[in-house]
Amino acid sequence: MHEDELDRRLEHFKEVCRHEGLKLTHQRMVIFEEVAKSRDHPDADTVFKSVRDKVPTVSLDTVYRTLWMLNAMGLITTVGPPREKVRFDGDVSPHHHFVCSRCGAVYDVHGPAFGPIQAPDEIEGIGQVESVRLELRGRCRRCASQIE
Repeated sequence: MHEDELDRRLEHFKEVCRHEGLKLTHQRMVIFEEVAKSRDHPDADTVFKSVRDKVPTVSLDTVYRTLWMLNAMGLITTVGPPREKVRFDGDVSPHHHFVCSRCGAVYDVHGPAFGPIQAPDEIEGIGQVESVRLELRGRCRRCASQIE
């Protein structure tokens, strides 16, 4: 990652924290920076180990709480299954999913607009694709209606 991009992300982080009235602590800055500079999509344990090298007093609980706070603020996002539990799907036919970012509900999405997706040729340099699925994230009708 270019240093300019990391600087831009850090500045955006500071602006959002100021706007939200959130204190810019050293621990929060270091935790955000670890995720912002990584291209590996680190999990919480990996972030914790990296942050602990710089801030030996940080706890795993602080890292988890900070990561979820950053996620809620839209400064980072999750990749993969929801945080509470892994979901299982008995329908192994090609289809996609809508995941509610608030309650975690998962809905199957079928239709011609979301037909089979082909992996781009650039994937060959990364690995061998076994399946391709699209995950749409947003708020389900029930959760969306509770906000209004």
